[in-house]
Amino acid sequence: MKKIAVVGTGYVGLVTGTCFAETGNQVVCIDIDEKKVERMLKGELPIFEPNLDVLFDRNLRTERLNFTTNLTEGIKGAEIIFLALPTPPGEDGSADLRYILGVADQLGHLLSDYAVIVDKSTVPVGTADKVKEAIAKNARCQFDVVSNPEFLREGFAVSDFMKPDRVVIGASSDRARKVMEQLYKPFVRQGNPIIFMDERSAELTKYAANSFLATKITFMNEVANFCELVGADVDKVRIGIGSDDRIGKRFLFPGIGYGGSCFPKDVQALVKSGKENDFDFRILQAVIEINDDQKKVLLPKVKNYFRGNLTGKKIAIWGLAFKPDTDDIREAPALEIIQDLLNHGASISSYDPEAMPNVKQHFGDSIEFSSSEYDALQAADALIICTEWGIFRNPDFQRMTDLMKDKVIFDGRNLFDVDEMTEKGFYYNSIGRRTINA
Repeated sequence: MKKIAVVGTGYVGLVTGTCFAETGNQVVCIDIDEKKVERMLKGELPIFEPNLDVLFDRNLRTERLNFTTNLTEGIKGAEIIFLALPTPPGEDGSADLRYILGVADQLGHLLSDYAVIVDKSTVPVGTADKVKEAIAKNARCQFDVVSNPEFLREGFAVSDFMKPDRVVIGASSDRARKVMEQLYKPFVRQGNPIIFMDERSAELTKYAANSFLATKITFMNEVANFCELVGADVDKVRIGIGSDDRIGKRFLFPGIGYGGSCFPKDVQALVKSGKENDFDFRILQAVIEINDDQKKVLLPKVKNYFRGNLTGKKIAIWGLAFKPDTDDIREAPALEIIQDLLNHGASISSYDPEAMPNVKQHFGDSIEFSSSEYDALQAADALIICTEWGIFRNPDFQRMTDLMKDKVIFDGRNLFDVDEMTEKGFYYNSIGRRTINA
């Protein structure tokens, strides 16, 4: 059992703290948001993440997991202190390190015994050196700073943490490596590796991984758009290239662009970091531009169908989160689509199993939030699918036909079979496949 402090209770910090508590450690999570801490102490989760609630409740009850707003109290006696603080992108795309370095500066005054300080946030190359310098200015004891990037997929974060493909740890001292190896041993019993490296390589590993996946998604979206021009079927192309194990099957599904808290800011941050070192990530610059365009790829199709006039048209939206199994709407394509439709005079009825409260904060009463996916279809002129939630994959098409004014679907996630939609008499327009005209 180790005493662990986690500074920051955002998505990464809360999952990290809860999962470490689940393996018998004593964990205190620290956050400056008093209302948020009060809610968590009462057993209320501030985010939606499948299966996190079970672990959270269990460890809160057994008092292995605790919360405080007091940094001094929170780190008292901690052997390992995780920094899981936000690194929002600045206007130039660079990662904002003010929160991490601000806490690091405080830690220098507060540390009274050896501790390992862990950068868990996604941070640019060289951040561990900056954190070490900030702490060392006022430190009265020995400490080590290591980089331990997270590789958590929203919607699968608990399983990703409890059974990781790999654990990457950037550490220079043997003492820190031993501490981190002991901490992660329970999570790699099946033989998945703990990969030790220097801090700078660990920091870059995170950015490189996310940027590569974003590039893979973007490449497939480009292929899908070309398929529509030449009459090819992107589903067949995807299967054809995905069967090559050098390429792999994952991240080859075309759609309306990536979003979320990681890919957009990490790709931008790596491009910015490159520029700071006189290096141009030309591929990644193209990825950013193409993804921005891909989020809008459905809009010309919708406008063309309605002959350029959306005034008074009611458009139903299925899915608001940037991906299924999360309530995260950061950089979600649905937000851009909705705003553009509103600007062109359409009215919006929407449904998402988890993300509607967050979207309501964004749009207020300018769009309608429905009680179910079918409620959103009432008298709708068309449906746009923005997120591939499981409940949307096998709907009652007859019920849809009865509810909608017209049988028109623009599918940004290719949920349905084209031939089946032909049989059912829908106008069906998807990504990289032939369009069905009812």
